[in-house]
Amino acid sequence: MADTSTKNHDYHIVDPSPWPLTASIGALILAIGGVAWMQDLKGNAFTLFGVNLAGPWMFILGLVIVLYTMYGWWADTVKEAHAGHHTKVVGLHLRYGMIMFIASEVMFFVAWFWAFFDASLFPGEAQQVLRNEYTGGQWPPKGLEVLDPLHLPLYNTVILLLSGTTVTWAHHALIHGDRKGLVWGLTLTVVLGFIFSCVQVYEYAVAPFNFSGSLYGATFFMATGFHGFHVFVGTVFLLVCLFRALAGHFTPKQHFGFEAAAWYWHFVDVVWLFLFFCIYVWASWGAPIYHH
Repeated sequence: MADTSTKNHDYHIVDPSPWPLTASIGALILAIGGVAWMQDLKGNAFTLFGVNLAGPWMFILGLVIVLYTMYGWWADTVKEAHAGHHTKVVGLHLRYGMIMFIASEVMFFVAWFWAFFDASLFPGEAQQVLRNEYTGGQWPPKGLEVLDPLHLPLYNTVILLLSGTTVTWAHHALIHGDRKGLVWGLTLTVVLGFIFSCVQVYEYAVAPFNFSGSLYGATFFMATGFHGFHVFVGTVFLLVCLFRALAGHFTPKQHFGFEAAAWYWHFVDVVWLFLFFCIYVWASWGAPIYHH
């Protein structure tokens, strides 16, 4: 009698997992906690089922649950890879999933670019909608100083382009079995990502405008700030890959975890180029430059 439990296909049927449930619970608590925290910052109460939830604690609890879920879920995925469950078919589906995720991220940034171009191309209409906002019929708004695009933004552009080169070097080294090159390439990419974040934090600290002071500031900080957050996430992603590389996890034939991180990093690079040329260069053309 044949063994009906013998695997005769290329698909992987995952074991029962708690992570989809904990991810859903954590995301719900995180979202409600975010609203509660913002209401607390405004000095308001946030009552749900008769309980005042205003404050940061619910948000922190949700964040801890989400981060723990991410760690546990990805750790299980790594174990599945080491167990040989990531066949060519499974690997192809993982790549499709990463492509769809990056596509959703593209649309996320499209929304912020849309908001920025809507305000910058039609400053008169924006002034009519936001009656307290005075644009002077121009963009940037009349009397507003902007950051010099050829100073800190240009530095960060060079830094990200260099990081794209180093992560490609790491990928090339991995494919050719050069583990030393893989480690050095990942190390340099993580360092460059950290430097980029530090430069952006300094740029925000010296910016002559703030988030709530003008429509220009709101659209600027939302677009560049979310990109900065993606750089931070990508840096952590690559740092995990570096630790895994040091532990000998990747092979020339099986390294989807690193490949996904490299794709994500290149996506971050491309988005920054659009941000640099559209928001820093084009949108500041003819405006007074702030010198600090």
